[in-house]
Amino acid sequence: MAGQYIVSARKYRPQKFDTVVGQEHITTTLKNAMKSDHVAHSYLFCGPRGIGKTSCARILAKALNCTDRGDDMEACGKCSSCTSFNENTSFAIYELDAASNNSVDDVRELTEQVRFAPQGGKYKVYIIDEVHMLSGAAFNAFLKTLEEPPHYAIFILATTEKHKILPTILSRCQIFDFKRISSEKIIAHLSEICEQEKIKYDTDALQLIAQKSEGCMRDALSIMDKVASFSNQNLNYESALEHLNMLDYDFYFKLIDAIAMQDITKSMLLCEEVLQKGFEPQTIVGGLAEHYRNLLVCGDEAMAKLLDVTPAIKKKFYTQSNLLSHSFIVNGLTICAHAEEQLRIARNKRLQLELAIIKLNHLQDAVQILQEGNDLVKKKRVSQERRLVHTFLPPKAVTSTTQEATLEVEENVEPTYAPPETPKQEVTEDAPEPKKETTAKPKVATKSAGLSSLRNVKDKIREKYQEEIKNKEVIEITQENLQEPLQILYDELSAVKTFYKSSIQKSFHVYEDKKLTIHTPMLSYVLMEEVKMKMKAKLAEHYNNEDFFLYLEKMPEEETGEKLQSKREIFEELAEKNKHLLTLRDQFGFEIIP
Repeated sequence: MAGQYIVSARKYRPQKFDTVVGQEHITTTLKNAMKSDHVAHSYLFCGPRGIGKTSCARILAKALNCTDRGDDMEACGKCSSCTSFNENTSFAIYELDAASNNSVDDVRELTEQVRFAPQGGKYKVYIIDEVHMLSGAAFNAFLKTLEEPPHYAIFILATTEKHKILPTILSRCQIFDFKRISSEKIIAHLSEICEQEKIKYDTDALQLIAQKSEGCMRDALSIMDKVASFSNQNLNYESALEHLNMLDYDFYFKLIDAIAMQDITKSMLLCEEVLQKGFEPQTIVGGLAEHYRNLLVCGDEAMAKLLDVTPAIKKKFYTQSNLLSHSFIVNGLTICAHAEEQLRIARNKRLQLELAIIKLNHLQDAVQILQEGNDLVKKKRVSQERRLVHTFLPPKAVTSTTQEATLEVEENVEPTYAPPETPKQEVTEDAPEPKKETTAKPKVATKSAGLSSLRNVKDKIREKYQEEIKNKEVIEITQENLQEPLQILYDELSAVKTFYKSSIQKSFHVYEDKKLTIHTPMLSYVLMEEVKMKMKAKLAEHYNNEDFFLYLEKMPEEETGEKLQSKREIFEELAEKNKHLLTLRDQFGFEIIP
């Protein structure tokens, strides 16, 4: 029928190896096998749905029987074999759906056909789709034929669940693992189709479709068709969001800002707004977890390539990530993951969402930033053994005259989004001493202060620090002059972690080619790893030199003579030195837990 509509997944199905998107490692291997005449008698194509397994099988079958292949091993599309294949009248190529033909009788019928030579082609190609659906008896009936087929028979098996196929089948096939298609390639392919179909589009809409498809080209084409119909052939960001039932990135940016400011009211109202639009709590929490994940990825340049968003959105992620601490993001991601688990079994899903939002708002306590002379003091409540981790502050966070900051918070979370108060006017010796009744007490930073004030304070502190270090001499770092500052750091660590004192003192360093490698025993490795970046910041401040890298290496137990002891072993070792411990244990009936 003229003008009959064909969906894009069928209309733009690959007809040649070069038109298969994202599977170049497969198509190149198959073309080289045909060029060298090393075609195997059985192949297994496995991978997720909609990424080109069956299409590659059809293209390979067509090329094998083509009588006028080009130098690039592509089928000509004009010979009698290609023409019959295009018209679905070829007697040399058979397709079998194992999902509906999975019995022993179906397989026996297939093996009977294998005995007859091909008509009108060099090879007799059998494409068995969803082969994992064959029954165990059908697999066993197929084994002998698959192992020793006639020279003209080629089997191409396709499956989405490789683990369900018998090992005896796997051992008889050449296995090709198809991979998910990257978002960049999906977007490029969709844009080409939109131009051919004269569909208006924007890149942000195609980015959403690519993310929703999860690397599946067939799904991406189907989604594009639906959104294009919904938006009257105008693919824009708003219509894609509405049709795909996805939340905008701006919602999560606003929600994270409110959480970081500990504004529970705003956070709850934002969630209520999207709930009223029909979004489920699972969708909100899942999207929030993904947002935290993207913020975490932004914190490391090596992981930045994992951020699968458009450049404009990526810039927003970088901006917000720079204003949040690493621990804040990780703890938020943990809470979201736990909330997702609870939502699966909870009867009142709305309540679970609200509990998660409340927990996220209480990740950090209110931080009181006071002005003492030229120093900023951040007051938090933290246990003594945790205190050392927070005293290694990066140079950009303090001024040159700042002493070690006192940190006291219930949880080990660095303060974020807590704008400091306006500094008090500096009192000089010539200036008259202010009257007591007119002395203003330092104000506590409020949660409602905007993010701009925090940025301004950070910029001022950074500018002041940079001005002060301009005239400061840069000291060259050597193996010898590192001994003294490192020993000071070791002493500070030992003072807090007394249990690891002897282990820390066994650490030694090697400096070469701007690389400082600290070799530390396994017992103290965790502590050293925890304060690694802050140790580097202290050394950089000491030498006014940041042009070096800091690495940690574990020392083998045989070099240190250390091993982890149980509580019973520790007690027995102490009892050998002091026999009274045994008497106390017997008199009071103490039991040493292993």
